[in-house]
Amino acid sequence: MIKRCAWVPDEDLYIQYHDQEWGVPQYDDQKLFELLILEGAQAGLSWSTILKKRVNYRQAFDNFNAEKIAGYDAQKIEKLLNNPGIVRNKLKIESTIRNAKGYLEIQKNYESFSQYIWSFVNGKPIVNCFKELKELPAKTEISDKMSKDLKKAGFNFVGSTICYAFMQAVGMVNDHTVDCFRYKELISSEQ
Repeated sequence: MIKRCAWVPDEDLYIQYHDQEWGVPQYDDQKLFELLILEGAQAGLSWSTILKKRVNYRQAFDNFNAEKIAGYDAQKIEKLLNNPGIVRNKLKIESTIRNAKGYLEIQKNYESFSQYIWSFVNGKPIVNCFKELKELPAKTEISDKMSKDLKKAGFNFVGSTICYAFMQAVGMVNDHTVDCFRYKELISSEQ
């Protein structure tokens, strides 16, 4: 039997996310933007809710094309507020627009959003050696710094806890517990 992290429920969507995506280093700007937006959308909700709505999010938000999102107007916001396929929270929708503008600004000032975001860990994943779920932090000094910097760039829904969850999702930290089959696989792929 395959041993996974204890947080993974027996749901196909969750298992697929854990086994194929969570903790895998991601360097694509648009994918990084998508995951940052989805982590913010998840605030106060379960990740399961967001995973189930992810395809709808991609459709509703033009496949996370930041240039298009940055240009959304009141009419588009109203349309999104009436879309049952996403979390219909006005603050989170408006935040996505603000974050798209911040993302585009960071791309102008850095080689890429990826280069900027990965600079917080010096371009290399941090490999933790946690044995139990309770050892995983909710935030760290690095996520505090990332949160502060993103807020300075105009981002919303990027508190330190959201930033740390984002770092876990995009492989900036390997927080698979050491008994999880993905832990060793990811270490092997980084060498």
